[in-house]
Order: sequence, then C-alpha cells, then structure tokens
Amino acid sequence: MTDELRHEFHEALGEIRGEIVRLGAMTTETVGRGTQALLTKDLHAAQELIDADDVIDDLSVHIEEQIFRTLALQNPIAGDLRFLVSSLRIVSELERSADLMVNVCKAARRLYDVEFDPRLRGLIAEMSSEAQKLTHKSIDAFVDSDAALAAALDDMDSRLDDLQVDFVEAIFTSHQSERLELRQAVQLALICRYYERIGDHAVNIGERVNFMITGWTPEYTGTARLDLRRRQADATPEY
Repeated sequence: MTDELRHEFHEALGEIRGEIVRLGAMTTETVGRGTQALLTKDLHAAQELIDADDVIDDLSVHIEEQIFRTLALQNPIAGDLRFLVSSLRIVSELERSADLMVNVCKAARRLYDVEFDPRLRGLIAEMSSEAQKLTHKSIDAFVDSDAALAAALDDMDSRLDDLQVDFVEAIFTSHQSERLELRQAVQLALICRYYERIGDHAVNIGERVNFMITGWTPEYTGTARLDLRRRQADATPEY
C-alpha cells in the first residue's frame, strides 16, 4: 500500500470511528428523551423521537456503506479488519437500542391516561439512567480501545437486571391493588424489558470491542467446548 493510499485508508477509519461516536451520542440522548416523554406524558415529544429515528437509521446505513466500501477497496488485515468487522456489529447494536426507545414512546401513547405511582416512576428513571450509562460507557470503551472497561460492562449490567426484577414486582403490586389494569401492566412490563435490552446491547458492544482489541469473543469458549466434545467422541472406541 502506497503512502497516499495508507493515508486515505486511515482517514477512512477515523471517519468511521467518528461517525460511530456520533451515533452513540444520538442513541444515548434518545434514551433520556424517550424516558422524559414517557414520564411527563408528552405525546408531542414522543412523536418527535419516533420521527427522529429515521435520522438514526439514515446515519446507520451511511456508516455501514462506508465500512463496506473500505473493506472492498482497501483489503484490510489484522487489527484494521477486526475494527471494521466490529464496527458493523456496533452500529447494529446502537441502532437497535434507538429502536427500543421508539417502542417506549409508542407504549407511552398507550399509557397516556395512566398515573404511575411514585415507585414505578422512580424505577423507570433509574432504569433509564442505567441504560444511558451503559451505552455511554460502551462507546467510551470503543473510542479508547479499553478492554478492561469493555469486559466490565457485563458486570455493570447486573444493576439494570436487578431494576427490571424490582420493576416487575412493583407492577404486580400495583395490579393487585387495582391501581393498574392488566393491559396497562403488560405495557409497563414491556417497557422495562426494552430498557433491559438496551443494557444487553451495550454489553454486546463491549464484547465486539474486546474482539476488536484481542481477537477473542465469548463465543470462542463455546466453540472450544464443542470441539473438545467432538474429539472425545471420535476417540471413543466403538464396540
């Protein structure tokens, strides 16, 4: 690769990195905006966020096209190839997180006439905060190539998992006391699942960052176990 081509290649990688950071910031902001629309019953803000998802989709497609073009024209290897492949997955995880907040806003329209008790409101706010933090830190791990932070995201996600359990229990309590109808309780259960899934997407980003840095993913452990079982089966004598 000539110096000029190498310069163009690294410029392309830098642009992709920058666009992913922008997508991550937009997704993180969407979590906060969607939660605010839900808690304040602001249907106009909810619709604005639903419409704005087209912008996130457009940016996601643009980044993916950049990655495909770079793969086709530059023939990257080793770490650069892992960066591009990981970037494709990260874009998908971020775009899906934004989609989940669209689902929250659509649910907000169905719950417009519902008054949340203080415990439910507090838990929604906490889940939103944790989902935002996890998404933000997953992008930090990507930008800084921080394998330690990427690995820590799975443990950090435990807090959001615990909040989901608490929220479901609070939904049952409200339903049993007849403050929530069954239809409303189901919608709220879906909402807490959306926040929990955003945390899972952040953990997935962490795994892709780890692959980008080290070339290893958790799936390789399963592959190794399967390979061991196959070799043991092949070594077992048949009678």
